[in-house]
Amino acid sequence: MLSKNTICLWFNGDALEAATFYAATFPDSKVLAEHRAPSDFPAGKQGDPLTVEFTVMGIPCLGLNGGPAFKHTEAFSFQVATDDQAETDRLWNAIVENGGEESACGWCRDKWGLSWQITPRVLTAAFTNPDPAIAKRAFEAMMGMTKIDVAAIEAAVRG
Repeated sequence: MLSKNTICLWFNGDALEAATFYAATFPDSKVLAEHRAPSDFPAGKQGDPLTVEFTVMGIPCLGLNGGPAFKHTEAFSFQVATDDQAETDRLWNAIVENGGEESACGWCRDKWGLSWQITPRVLTAAFTNPDPAIAKRAFEAMMGMTKIDVAAIEAAVRG
């Protein structure tokens, strides 16, 4: 990888599957290389897939097939700013319908346990609005959602 800073994501033998899904789902994403272990390691044998270099929306990542010892948590997530409801739906549905699960306030988790915040730009603009009443209405509307409903956020902004 050419990047000086790369996100390393731990997987249990399925880093290539995850990287391939991300490359097919998110724009400006691709699988760059897969590397096999030069010798035995705690989670595998010589020749097994060890790492996968990939990008997610231009962000360099390394998938490490480190075994079952560590799980992903919500303490790390990808936040994806979407332009409209169609893009929000497409990304959310791709994650959830591929073995993932819904969470609250625009969060979902993919089948590998990584968390994603699928966040329409209109939501961010609304809850950071300098008018505290608008920000509060938008924030409170979001708190009752799983996938973000752009029309409902726009209605909250209008009051």
